[in-house]
Amino acid sequence: MKVLIVGGGGREHALAWKCAHSSLVRHVYVAPGNAGTALEPAVSNVDIAADDIDALLRFAQRECIDLTIVGPEGPLVAGIVDRFAAAQLRCFGPTRAAARLEGSKAFTKDFLRRYHIPTASYATFTGADFDPDYIRAQRLPLVVKADGLAAGKGVVICDTHQFAIDTATGMLAGSFGAAGKTIVIEEFLRGEELSFIVIAADQQVLPLATSQDHKRRDDGDQGPNTGGMGAYSPAPLAAPALRERIMREVIEPTLRGLRQDGNPYLGFLYAGLMIADDGTLNVLEFNCRFGDPEAQAILMRLQSDLIALCDAALKGTLDEIHARWDPRAALGVVMAAGGYPENYRKGDPISGLDAAALLPGKVFHAGTQSQGSQVLTAGGRVLCTVGLGATVGAAQTQAYALVHAIHWSLVQYRRDIGCRAIARERSAQG
Repeated sequence: MKVLIVGGGGREHALAWKCAHSSLVRHVYVAPGNAGTALEPAVSNVDIAADDIDALLRFAQRECIDLTIVGPEGPLVAGIVDRFAAAQLRCFGPTRAAARLEGSKAFTKDFLRRYHIPTASYATFTGADFDPDYIRAQRLPLVVKADGLAAGKGVVICDTHQFAIDTATGMLAGSFGAAGKTIVIEEFLRGEELSFIVIAADQQVLPLATSQDHKRRDDGDQGPNTGGMGAYSPAPLAAPALRERIMREVIEPTLRGLRQDGNPYLGFLYAGLMIADDGTLNVLEFNCRFGDPEAQAILMRLQSDLIALCDAALKGTLDEIHARWDPRAALGVVMAAGGYPENYRKGDPISGLDAAALLPGKVFHAGTQSQGSQVLTAGGRVLCTVGLGATVGAAQTQAYALVHAIHWSLVQYRRDIGCRAIARERSAQG
């Protein structure tokens, strides 16, 4: 079959790479793709933006695409699945109505409360009803969130009441564009974050390997929130008992609630969770697609055919499928452009990619573009280097060997990806 991957980041490179290895696939197209996808065997880039649904639909019809997999959230929230379905084309992802789980934080918080799914306490405001006194009455720190899509940057942790008021006022005044017309002010939760991603087909669910992301830009979980600076899989935190609780307390009631609301879910469903020291779990967010950079780590470990899994979900036979996993750990380090996540540089030449290609592991491209024989930076998160190892520590060593082989001006990355898992490994070894 012919497959179309929508998007041009690191997640989409990983999806294209994995799909191209399927015995069911003849060719993979990526729209728009990046410098890395262009180099993969049996993969071609298509010069169509991920949010140009009309052009994507025309391309899929013209090329007789058998399956489209949507990487980023924007096209899903805009209704790409509905458009493809109306044209009788198979598109893997949730409908526009179901994708509101990611498209609106206020909608999701209300949904969680209505279906008694654990989450932090919160209040929702618009410019017309914003009350600074509400913030002054809350315990610090506080989390202020733009309601809509903000490319992973619309969440601000505030350590003072005045900073929270200023952040909320700025969002409502347009600092995040239309995404901040409504804001959510939320209780700050302490603990460890866990990414729990499943393939869902209404009430049929296939949990994928667990993973943990690092959202803060700087070592020691300092600095601004980002789209993710690195991830590893599996997450030692997620013991079997916890995975069963997450399915029972979060995933299953979420899918039941969506069905009751008339919006049955199909696609990747990502629950971002906070696990407190006492084991209490709360939902921080839902994403209606594969995580990035979690996808890079998880797909490195997936031994099953990803196309077969997606096909089973579309056919309603997902409950007959079991996923197979490499027992080794995978760890990915995001290499970002100078200034990320605020005003970052573009157009810097990247050196060392050929040397890195000779090392164990895999380099996934995100914000890159080709200019002749040179690869240039073209986004905030530029590359994700992924290592495999018998332990998270061994995978980390392999991933950072790739990092150290690559360079461009003002490159930045965290040096402690996987630190908590590695501390657990060392503690277990005595």
